[in-house]
Amino acid sequence: MKKILLPLLLLCSLSLSLKAGDTSYKQLLKEISPDVTVQPPAPSLEKLSMSGIAENGRYWVIALAPDKQARTSLLEAGLDIVEIDGDKVSGFAHANTLKALSEGKAAVIQGAMTVEAYTDALMSQKDFPVADAAYHNFAETTSLLRELDSKNSDIVSLFSIGKTVEGRDIWCLRINSSAKGTAKSSKPGAFYLGNIHAREHLANEVPLLFAAWLLEHRNDADVKKYISALDIYIVPMGNPDGVEFDISTGRYQMHRKNMSTNSDGSKGVDLNRNFDSWWCQRGASHSTWADTYCGPKAFSEPESRAIKKFMEDRPNLKTHITYHSYASTILYPWGGNEADVPDVKDRNAFIKLAGEMGKLTGYHAEKSSDMYVATGDSADWAYAEAKVLAFTFELDGRSFYPGAAIIQSVVDKNIKAAAYLLSVTDNPYK
Repeated sequence: MKKILLPLLLLCSLSLSLKAGDTSYKQLLKEISPDVTVQPPAPSLEKLSMSGIAENGRYWVIALAPDKQARTSLLEAGLDIVEIDGDKVSGFAHANTLKALSEGKAAVIQGAMTVEAYTDALMSQKDFPVADAAYHNFAETTSLLRELDSKNSDIVSLFSIGKTVEGRDIWCLRINSSAKGTAKSSKPGAFYLGNIHAREHLANEVPLLFAAWLLEHRNDADVKKYISALDIYIVPMGNPDGVEFDISTGRYQMHRKNMSTNSDGSKGVDLNRNFDSWWCQRGASHSTWADTYCGPKAFSEPESRAIKKFMEDRPNLKTHITYHSYASTILYPWGGNEADVPDVKDRNAFIKLAGEMGKLTGYHAEKSSDMYVATGDSADWAYAEAKVLAFTFELDGRSFYPGAAIIQSVVDKNIKAAAYLLSVTDNPYK
């Protein structure tokens, strides 16, 4: 993809920009395609006849689900819930899920829980706008990370935390004034992870451009203090195979999962259902074709295993954000259980930190399972097993492909929240 300049607002509200091959924010916005300012219109749905459902088709579905128990059951049936609006939900479903829901054969169909409308997902207005050049694909992300490393080699190191199914590196940029590469550090650590769901391309831009912002402002008093005192890790793209598949044809595939080949020949495991945290219980699907397929076992996927090993090898990690889209929400554990986390000190820290970051972003902060219960979640595992205060950021927008005009505002507000988390990483309980 041809790269155009991107604007970012500094914390002091100065508008600056980034382009491929330029890792600073010194150049003001030069150009941006007029097309990127156009938001896609809301989809117009027509309920298709069941005779028109393609065998392996994927559909955008609106269903009536009056509470989180109903939403959780729909997840288990294979519906990937994307939007919640009162007692209705919208999301993606494989043809098999849609047939079961429409015919009332799925166990979840009880009372008022019914399918209201559906249409071909790839034909709906949920597609990516034409002007998408501002987003970074895998090669561009890799190139930018290498340039950040090269230009800041005294405090930056770049290494791979593991390989994907298709052999791509999962790149990690580390910022530390006294330790390089995979060397151990006793400094408190912060870990930012993006784009483990393939179609959520905005979730790559936020951590990637946060890395560039930190290094542009490395001599600012606060940032200089963070770099001196902390061990900062940024993995912008946790699912590069899925990302590349999603953009491979020029017509976006609505692909969420990685690129594993399942036993029946279908593609992909949902990496955010593959962690060993109440694995594949509520809110996940055992059906290989479902967007919420949890995999044949916990940590069956090289990408989730790489994240697991990365975190286990770094007991100094204290805080963590994993970026997703879209809901304008900050979530904290538990997601796979309706109970509160038992440690009162941790629970209060989750509520306090999520609330403060919510003020900076305008996002709603809540316990993850208050939305619906979803097991195998990476943030749940990070807290339960790695003892890290982990947050899931659902970025704003009204689709997975919201165009490039949204990047500026989303990155700006999330830089503020990410920097805030650095400010408390030395002691998240203060």
